[in-house]
Amino acid sequence: MSEVKEKAALVIPVYNRRQTTLRALRSLSRICSEGLEVKIFIVDDGSTDGTSEAIAREFPDVVLLSGDGTLHYAGGTNLGITAALEWSPDYIVTMNDDAVFHKSFLVRLVETAKKNPRSVVGSLLLLWDEPHKVFQVGQYWRTLSGGWIIPDELTAFNVPQQPFDVECIVGNCVLFPVDAVREAGMFDAQRFPYGWGDAQYLMRLRRLGWRLLIDPKSRVWCEPNTYPPPLHTLGTANALKILFFNERHPLNLKRQFVARWFSAPSKPAAVAAFFIYLLQIAHKGIKYGILSRIIRTNE
Repeated sequence: MSEVKEKAALVIPVYNRRQTTLRALRSLSRICSEGLEVKIFIVDDGSTDGTSEAIAREFPDVVLLSGDGTLHYAGGTNLGITAALEWSPDYIVTMNDDAVFHKSFLVRLVETAKKNPRSVVGSLLLLWDEPHKVFQVGQYWRTLSGGWIIPDELTAFNVPQQPFDVECIVGNCVLFPVDAVREAGMFDAQRFPYGWGDAQYLMRLRRLGWRLLIDPKSRVWCEPNTYPPPLHTLGTANALKILFFNERHPLNLKRQFVARWFSAPSKPAAVAAFFIYLLQIAHKGIKYGILSRIIRTNE
């Protein structure tokens, strides 16, 4: 009698990063999947660099889904989850393609989820240019500091060596028992098409009573973030456009407020943290002379 394996669906939205995506898939092709049936769902949101064609040639078993360029991160992830649910998996893992994966990352995630009922489990994210340094793990909320704080002192050596609780998880590599997805629904692609939708989704699950864990032995090495230029390095017109009109920019004030409103522990904490954030922005504006330039522009 053949062994009944649990099913894990890996969902990865991609766009115009052919070599990055192929590197991730090559890494995934070498992972341990003992006791698991694994299927990968790639959502290509209208790439023009031959990403889908290259995947089809090198990885014919991957399920390829297509978007028209308007899905972005949340919409692409939702499309992948919807397709994965038709396969009736036990687990859905949402992932980014700018990563390489330890061979046992997936079996570790599944093992931890099985040992901890009603748990969502994230991998320990590390930087691939500083392989010991923890990346975007262990966020904690501090209202008087303006919201979410990401520790920058964590390494693979000083984090707990057993699965540990966290307040929030980013979506670079997270395992969801399928019951969690059915209970929470989909990512909020309308409010968070480009970013922060993962944090908001995890906080939704936490409010529903799901425990958020990081497994330190499930390791994933990620590409470092590319940050936009600071506002004080831009002209007054560009800074104002970003703050008040460009909702795709991570420093846009509406985007910053909405992110806090839907991920904070409470609505009063969200409002207070945003007010603190505005004070921080104003302080930087005074420090770098942005406010004086704006005042002179409006005189």
